[in-house]
This record gives sequence, structure tokens and C-alpha cells, in this order.
Amino acid sequence: MTINEIHPGDIAGNVDWQERAVCQRTDPEAFFPEPGEAVRPAKRVCAGCEVRVDCLAFALANDERFGVWGGLTASERRRRYPRVQP
Repeated sequence: MTINEIHPGDIAGNVDWQERAVCQRTDPEAFFPEPGEAVRPAKRVCAGCEVRVDCLAFALANDERFGVWGGLTASERRRRYPRVQP
């Protein structure tokens, strides 16, 4: 599955991917920066993560409104997937 083929309903209840996520071994605050703080460090971590698509699908399915998930900020998720999130 690629980011363009995300079907949030397919992953909503499945969280096995979280154990393989690179962010599990990274400072979680990097993924929830304060307004105006850089998101690049989190996006770099996401770029090399094998479960990036699963993470993004989870965020979309669960209406995550904060933080970097699957390499996208909340505003990027809303712009790219307007039909999925209100």
C-alpha cells in the first residue's frame, strides 16, 4: 500500500505496526511540536520509517488533529485528505 492508496478503515483497529515504528525509539515531543517549532526533525524520522503509511492511515482513521503522523502535520493531512477528515 502506498500513501496514495490509503484506506483508513483498513487500519483503524490494527496497531501492530506501532511496534515497528521508528518513532518508538525517538523523543515523542519531536512529533508534537509547539506552534512555530520545527517539524523537520519528525518528518526526517518518518521518511525512513517502514510503517509510515500505516501511521498516516491510523491518524486519518482516528481523526488525529495534532502532531506529525506518517510524515504529515495535521494541516497537511487536512489539505491532502479533505474527504477523510472534516
